Amino acid sequence: MICLHDSEWERIRDHFPEEHIPDGRPGRKPVATRLVLEAVLWILNTGAQWHMLPQCYPNYKTVHRRFQTWCRNEVLRQVLMDIANELRERGALDEEEGFIDATFAMAKGGGAEIGPTKRGKGVKIMAIVDRHGLPLSVSTHAANHHEVRLVQLCFDFYMIEAKPEHLVGDRVYDSDPLDEELRKDGIELIAPHRSNRVKPPTQDGRRLRRYARRWLVERFFAWIQWQRRILVRWEYYPQNFLGFVQLACLIVLFRRF
Repeated sequence: MICLHDSEWERIRDHFPEEHIPDGRPGRKPVATRLVLEAVLWILNTGAQWHMLPQCYPNYKTVHRRFQTWCRNEVLRQVLMDIANELRERGALDEEEGFIDATFAMAKGGGAEIGPTKRGKGVKIMAIVDRHGLPLSVSTHAANHHEVRLVQLCFDFYMIEAKPEHLVGDRVYDSDPLDEELRKDGIELIAPHRSNRVKPPTQDGRRLRRYARRWLVERFFAWIQWQRRILVRWEYYPQNFLGFVQLACLIVLFRRF
């Protein structure tokens, strides 16, 4: 059984209001929100189907319904933003330098916002992490979109107010229009040039030394993929899959307290 520590629950409980049923109304009593969240974390960790939820947790239909409500109302995103900003105030999160990349997840359950690729139909999990490998932004998109076009969408899910001064990516992000677009926001994109590049080089070799630390974002993907539910997208609705990814990020951030 997966349980939240009391200190962890106290940090986020204000975002998860208890269900209220008027006095005298027939039906079951409301289930404690903490138990529902722990049940969702069990699904996230094991990758099991909803109906396989153990009897020590609330009814799986109740858990699934309330999880979908959180995803629809962007409750989990707000939780991430608050936790990330708290870590920033403590100095545990440093946004000066960010690393961006994407990973592929097969989508076997069908649904919206799924794109065909050579590896099959799936989604991309885009992430920006700080110099400690902690998430600054995480989002999901159809896999048939080029990553260059998803960078600005990734910033729409940014968790803290200050954006990174330097953003480091691999050769996929070698794009002069993207460089100019990010420069308007005060962000310098650092990415090695593609081998088939025709235009004159624009990257400074001294800046490219930062590329040696790009393994931080790869390690972040390894961390969240310990949660089996996000290895394959089974959710029909994209916001539900994003909710599981956000919960995996929350687990990573909790380790810093």
